[in-house]
Amino acid sequence: MAKDTAKTKTEGKTRAPNPALFKPLTPSPELAAVVGSAPLPRTEVVSKVWDYIRKNSLQNPANKREILADDKLEKVFGTKKVTMFEMNKHLAKHLK
Repeated sequence: MAKDTAKTKTEGKTRAPNPALFKPLTPSPELAAVVGSAPLPRTEVVSKVWDYIRKNSLQNPANKREILADDKLEKVFGTKKVTMFEMNKHLAKHLK
């Protein structure tokens, strides 16, 4: 019950999205092989990488949080296996 009556500091305020997420970034040649070479916002890059992963069935069937990289993604990730939580760290190295 205390949760319902407690007021938060951000109540009634809308949070503005971070403009850095929408700034078009140029992918490296390795990442461009997966998402294309046109500059894209970070959100679109992640979306296209997930589309590629699903299209090529690269998720570990036993552990869906794990991505089993093919030759193209291995060049981006630097390893054959990454978790979905590590993916953004690897993608950031390939965006300028």
